Amino acid sequence: MGSACGVDYLEKARRVIAQEIDELERLSGRLAEPFCAAVDALKKAIDQQRKIVVVGVGKSGNIGHKIAATLNSTGATAVVLNSQNALHGDLGLVKPGDVVLAMSQSGETRELLDLLPYLRRFDVTIVGMTGNSQSSLGRHADIVLNTAVEREACPLNLAPTSSSTVMLVTGDALAMVLLEARGFQSEDFAELHPSGHLGRVLLTRVSDVMRSLDEIALVKAETTVQEALGLMTKHRTGAAVVIDADGGLAGVFTHGDFVRAFQQGGNLADAVVEAFMTPQPVSIQGQKLATEALQLLEKHRIDDLIVVDLEGHPIGLLDTQDLSRMKLI
Repeated sequence: MGSACGVDYLEKARRVIAQEIDELERLSGRLAEPFCAAVDALKKAIDQQRKIVVVGVGKSGNIGHKIAATLNSTGATAVVLNSQNALHGDLGLVKPGDVVLAMSQSGETRELLDLLPYLRRFDVTIVGMTGNSQSSLGRHADIVLNTAVEREACPLNLAPTSSSTVMLVTGDALAMVLLEARGFQSEDFAELHPSGHLGRVLLTRVSDVMRSLDEIALVKAETTVQEALGLMTKHRTGAAVVIDADGGLAGVFTHGDFVRAFQQGGNLADAVVEAFMTPQPVSIQGQKLATEALQLLEKHRIDDLIVVDLEGHPIGLLDTQDLSRMKLI
């Protein structure tokens, strides 16, 4: 059965995307001091072990749930307050020192406005996210983030499209700038995402996936090429780790080194690996994250990475196949 997708559909889709991109560029261009003030308010609340209370109705409420999830995933405690349930007991989750992120594109959403006087009874900072800075929400908020759009991507200019995108991206920008301001690192992110592929990638350390010394070809500088190749075949590795007299890392001898030497001619069997090894090879400490090892492998375009301890003595070898086997790549 052939595709029913016509050029007209694609052009209309591109028009929607282009309209939303235009609005995002306008958003980027008007970012100013209020955004910085909002980040500072959020950071202060989190530093004082307070929380971010997100309030919105309709499409703004849907976007609010996503923003709250993003904040929580990056270590900034956030909760979603249902504006209708708030006046029937849920207001109890708001505490002094919290920041309220109140979202309404029109700034005149009745359910949200009814809640504002009660929120004012608490010592909270209200950050209003609205497309109308002169609206009721804009006038009552401590900080106003302008999410105005010139036009919705909807051909009727009715369905929230550009406006919801701008609101979502504003929330993402807040969360990501807050993340950097707090010094949130990949290790912190991993602690909050222990399950699934993401947690496995972020939590796995080099020592968890490396091949230990008894699983690799470990040779001395005076070891012959023939002996080194025999050990590499025995352990099914593409490299032999070369150590010096003190057990320190002297170099690495790979199948690639052997091939290059072989192409130059001569009898290699009795030659020593020191003559063909790569001195001062790329290495990584065992306690580093496996993601850092992957970056090194890609940066230097190599297949094997020597793993060392704090003193620089080899403790293992990491092969790209090891990362693949653990489904880290």
